[in-house]
Amino acid sequence: MYDMAARQRALDLHASGLTFSQVSRATGISRFSIRQWASGAVPGPRMTAECPVRSGRLDPSRPRPLYSYLLGLYLGDGCISEGRRHVHALRIACCDTWPGLILECERAVAAVMPHNKVNRVQAPGCTSVISTSKHWPCLFPQHGPGPKHLRPIVLTPWQQEIVDAHPWEFLRGLIHSDGCRITNWTTRTVRGVTKRYEYPRYFFTNTSADIIGLFTATLDAVGVHWKAASRLTGATNVSIARKDSVALMDAHIGPKY
Repeated sequence: MYDMAARQRALDLHASGLTFSQVSRATGISRFSIRQWASGAVPGPRMTAECPVRSGRLDPSRPRPLYSYLLGLYLGDGCISEGRRHVHALRIACCDTWPGLILECERAVAAVMPHNKVNRVQAPGCTSVISTSKHWPCLFPQHGPGPKHLRPIVLTPWQQEIVDAHPWEFLRGLIHSDGCRITNWTTRTVRGVTKRYEYPRYFFTNTSADIIGLFTATLDAVGVHWKAASRLTGATNVSIARKDSVALMDAHIGPKY
């Protein structure tokens, strides 16, 4: 997979009199590709796609709200793996309990990387939404070896700018990956009568202290009150239970579906 700049440089070198082998050695591009281009073959959009991150900014053609949502999904339940020829596969694991989440994930992936196919891979109780491109690490520079909680997770300036502009989409992606909305209940005795009270609340659980920090900092930015507690597993559980904060979350996020 070569972008248009690499293709044009190879064609220019060939036009200057170099053989296909000489151009291949100078550029690292296969002779087959150079020969195809020189013959006038038109490459598909996946072969000519430019990097969507240039000069420290996301390309304006990529929808920022959907990128913010996809960033939340990736930090919660996503990973990137490298295949042949430096092509990377983005995988977002989605629970089959919420088919609407799978559809929203597919829509976000297709919008952020519009020239590449989006596929589903089924496993027991889980569907992975997958798309391949050599540019996924450019879109998610948090990619690295090992689990996320064992390496620093820090947003780049251009990512933080997008999250600041679209915080609810980012929070929604995080909740859709590692969070939930449930209904709690308690009892109170009023004038000798025990009454049951139900109230909704949101939870977000993650093992990475950095991802927890991104989640709670964004909650602070939108005015949502939260409390955190450590679990015996090493994860941190963030709870949102105050009535006004739950109402805010309901207005912008709501339960999974």
